[in-house]
Amino acid sequence: MRFSKLCLFTSATILGLSVITGLFPADAQSRTAGPVAPKPFTAQEKNEGAKYHTEILKEFGGPMESPQTAYVVRIGKNIAMQSGLGNAQSDFNVTLLNSSVNNAFALPGGYIYITRQLVALTNSEAEMAGVLGHEVGHTAARHSEKRKNNATLAGLLGMGGSILGAVLGNSGGLLGALGGGLQQYAGPLAQVFTLKYSRTQEEEADDYGIRYLSKAGYDPSALASMLYSLALQTSVDTQVAGLADNRVPEWASTHPDPARRVSRAASRSKSYPASTLRNADAHLAVIDGMLYGDDPAQGVVEGQNFLHPILKMQFAAPYGFGMQNSSDSVAINGNSGKAIFTGGAFDGNRSSYIAKALKAVSGDNATIPAGEIRRTTVNDIRAFYSNSVVNTQQGQRVVTVFAYEWAPDTAYHFVTITASSANPFDRMFASMSRLTAAQASAVKPRKLRIITAGSQDNVASLAARMAYSTMQTERFRALNGLSSNATIRAGQKLKIVTY
Repeated sequence: MRFSKLCLFTSATILGLSVITGLFPADAQSRTAGPVAPKPFTAQEKNEGAKYHTEILKEFGGPMESPQTAYVVRIGKNIAMQSGLGNAQSDFNVTLLNSSVNNAFALPGGYIYITRQLVALTNSEAEMAGVLGHEVGHTAARHSEKRKNNATLAGLLGMGGSILGAVLGNSGGLLGALGGGLQQYAGPLAQVFTLKYSRTQEEEADDYGIRYLSKAGYDPSALASMLYSLALQTSVDTQVAGLADNRVPEWASTHPDPARRVSRAASRSKSYPASTLRNADAHLAVIDGMLYGDDPAQGVVEGQNFLHPILKMQFAAPYGFGMQNSSDSVAINGNSGKAIFTGGAFDGNRSSYIAKALKAVSGDNATIPAGEIRRTTVNDIRAFYSNSVVNTQQGQRVVTVFAYEWAPDTAYHFVTITASSANPFDRMFASMSRLTAAQASAVKPRKLRIITAGSQDNVASLAARMAYSTMQTERFRALNGLSSNATIRAGQKLKIVTY
């Protein structure tokens, strides 16, 4: 989260939901036939992509200006050219995003995106190309067309909408009004394009990605190994957040079971000529030194704590709740409630501030009446809050706005939704405090480092070097795509995370 505001391989590509059938014959005679050649981008598609490009950059951390940027752009354009959607590399716009979320997506018209976090998870050039090829595959299959045509308001709620909508229900009532107002939190792009793909569409995009890998001369099984790494990382993230279920990123699974998807991708890759080209060592050399995890300029999530060294702010989410930090907000998600933390201008009018926060979640076509506004103090910070009761398909829910008067012209606030009998966020509200200068300076960025294993190294010794206090072994295995019984050999290039 940046200075005054409220993220997707989470992911499916951000566009589209048409079910394309008959593209991938199952018989052995189709070993190299692959999907039918797509039509090049239309002028309308190019205009659509260009229209939303700026919003994408705003919502997902902005473009990453780093030594890795030119490399990612080059590989992305090369793999995109295998699709036949453009006549030259200049027809594609590839962006490395400054986001700590494992994510990649694409827009019509040749706009392709991948986060630095997902690049860091890839173990070879071929794996990264496979990710980008998968996303290009969604646009090649025109998955966006039917998705947009069939999209309902309930389906157009981006990150903020999914958080709030999960509690409020799928249609009618308050959810029926959760429209454009959520732009303050989720951003217009998330609202329009972050619908999930079906199993068929994800598998189709996998098939396209595998085909593009083969056409570019890479090992076509690289996508399968990337999916495996992502499944491992998702398991780590789930456990770190203390979540009881085994949720996975939208990109990684959406609908297909992760293990099944890895197996299927590996099997499909055998339908193409064998190749061993992965360019692993060269890839690792390029990504050595990349920023890893949260950018301190946007605040960092450390376990259940959120710390922002520039704002000198910290708070703690309840145990069992996951946190997702983006450029404009922090989302807090658990089984007994959902919350978004963000901020805005404050002129001293508490009633107006709460009304605007409620309007942001109710949209323009409905109103959540504010309850009595009460004032309090939290760790010497003046605060105010209001509780509103709303009726949903699942019964009554309480919407709370809890705001902190951070500066004369700025406030920050949580919007939470819980069952009327639950109050999981009380301790979170009370945990807000200011960081001291020493505490703020102690928040350091993490970096990805490439090391060469020595003859005495093993998983345990290398995992101990990971800059984390918990789950070092699991994090190390996920980062390097290592199974539970994998061993380390002398001279092997591996990734660790350091401060």
